[in-house]
Order: sequence, then C-alpha cells, then structure tokens
Amino acid sequence: MSALTILDERPAVPAAQTDAATGVHGFGLVPEDLVRALADRGVDCSLAEARRALGRLISEGEDSLVGMKKPVRAAVRDAVHALSWRLPELVERATDEADGFEKLLLRLADGALVEAVKIPLEKAGRFSVCVSSQVGCAMGCVFCATGRLGLTRHLRRDEIVGQVLAVRQTLRPGERISGVVFMGQGEPLHNYDEVIGAARVLSDPCGGRIEAKAISISTVGLVPQMRRFAAEGHKYRLVVSLHSAVAERRRALLPIAKQWPLEDVADAIRAVHAASGDRVTVAFCLMSGENTGDDEVTALRALLGDVPLRINLIDVNDSRSADEGGFAPPSADELKRFLDALQALKQPIVRRYSGGKAKEAACGMLAAKHVDVRA
Repeated sequence: MSALTILDERPAVPAAQTDAATGVHGFGLVPEDLVRALADRGVDCSLAEARRALGRLISEGEDSLVGMKKPVRAAVRDAVHALSWRLPELVERATDEADGFEKLLLRLADGALVEAVKIPLEKAGRFSVCVSSQVGCAMGCVFCATGRLGLTRHLRRDEIVGQVLAVRQTLRPGERISGVVFMGQGEPLHNYDEVIGAARVLSDPCGGRIEAKAISISTVGLVPQMRRFAAEGHKYRLVVSLHSAVAERRRALLPIAKQWPLEDVADAIRAVHAASGDRVTVAFCLMSGENTGDDEVTALRALLGDVPLRINLIDVNDSRSADEGGFAPPSADELKRFLDALQALKQPIVRRYSGGKAKEAACGMLAAKHVDVRA
C-alpha cells in the first residue's frame, strides 16, 4: 500500500495506526478542511498555508513538503503526520488495445477491491476517469454486474479521490486528467456526503483542478438526494439513469423504482433543472426488445416533455448469455428505428461509445471479481 512520505524530519506514522487514531484522511481534504483538522490538533495554519500544502501534495503529486518555505513546514509538520495519506494499491491493469480504455483494479486499506477506468478523450493526452463510489452496490439493477454483487460498504471521499490519483500515476509526461465520471461501482447518491466531498476535492484548485462542469455524478433516481443536490446548487452535472420511461418496465429493470415512482423522479429532475438552468441528462442503457420501442418515446414525452433534456444512449454490456438472463444490445435496425422515433422529442441525443468491452471495462461490467488476487 503506497503512502506519502510527507516530511523528512521523522518517519511517517503507520497509516493503519493513523486511521484508527484520527479518522482524518489527507486526500479527502480541501484547504478549509485542513485548517480545521490542524486547529483540532492545536496547530495554527492559515488558509494560504493549507492551500500551498494541499496544492503540493494533491495537485502536484509531490511526496513531501521538502522545498516549501520553512514557516509552512513548521505550521503543518506535526499535524500532517497525524493524517493518513494512503493511496489505493494498484493490483492489476488491463488495457483494451482496440480503443485504449484501461481498467485498474485497486485494493483499499482494508483489502476491499474496486475498479476504476481510464477513458481516453478526443483531445490527445486528455483522459477522464470513471470512479467507483461503493464496494459493490445495493441497487440491484438487473443488467449491471456490480448490482449483482450486493453492497459491502461505502467508500470514503479520500478513497474516491485516491482512484483518480492512482490513475494519474499511470500517465505519461504531457498527459492529464480533465474529467471525472461517478459511474463506476455503486450508486453515487446512496453515498451522498462522501461523493460530494470527493467532487469538492477533485474540483478544487488545490486538489484535482478539474472543472466542476467536467464532473458527472450519476444516479438511478434517489429522489431525496436529487432534491438535496438541487437545493445545494452544485455545479457538477447530474446524470439520471432512467433506462425506461414506462413505469412497469422500469420497476422490472431497477428495483429502486418500486420505492421512488417515475413521477417523483420526474419532479426531482425538474428541481435539478430549475436550480441549474441547464439541460438535465437522462440516460438509457439500450436493451434489445426491452426499452427501444415507440412506447418509450411516448412515455418520455408524457413524463418530461416540459423539461430541457439531454438524452444519453449507450448499449447494454452483459457478459451473460440470454439463457443466463443476460441482455443484448439492439440491432442496427432496431437502434435506427428508436433514434428516428426520438427525434420527435426535439431534444439533443448523445450516442455514447461504450469502450473497454474486451477487458470488461465498459459501462455495467465493473465488478472487481478478482477477489483471489494476493498482495
């Protein structure tokens, strides 16, 4: 397990001891958090000093504060050693040579495994990272490999940020991460506080330095959390995984829909739009014979025809056969008919590319199955 040296004056406190003693994890902090954490330990640190420290440790990826001005080191020396600066351990990397998507299997401090995906963007040398927000998932969506695992635990914000930093270590000179999508293992809004906390760090100038609008957070439709997201006025993009606008069908595909009916989800989407003024992205994972008929278009118009939307379409990825209960993507003709029907809604349609299929790095395929991998 990798950890930062931080300072050269004395050895770092072992991370396991640090975690138990303080519960404060450095990679989950923005400067204001660091000031408070140090104050709790009797160390007076200015906001400017905290910005310089986190800028060096997180933004610049340095492994110590050596080289910074002596007053800054003096202000944070003792307390920084009381924080945990632990990155996930890279266990395995798998690259899909066809499209450059790369899946990373990461081991957390307690041995739990999660997967993150490095996604190449159109501009050369730029990448987005698909991060996990939970170990497993409680939502049980029938077409998702993670959903079949069940939920083990939530991730802390530093464990989420750590996935991005672990991916950053694989970059070559001149390359950088310019986007993050919370679409890996887990339901992000089920772990609301830690996900929003991680997004704060990732978008902070002293953290990930990623524009807030380049951070997308997905949800299968947890209505109270969607309303909270709207009320708090976040600039991150919310992506609502609708998958079907037909109530009975959606309940069959997404068990959570039995708790939060489509009408409630639609009202929460309206709240998000009213708060941001932007189009709300609704996602459909396309499954042949399931959710590509004219009835979906009719239902979507009735449900959200008054809301400016961005309709995000991606093919299902299911390693199971039909006999095993697996779903198949639509044929070319089926897809064309659906796309033609959607034009009547006069809403922007984004046809998402689902990369990394050869390495099970595509959407819906993350499951961290390699539980037998040893350190």
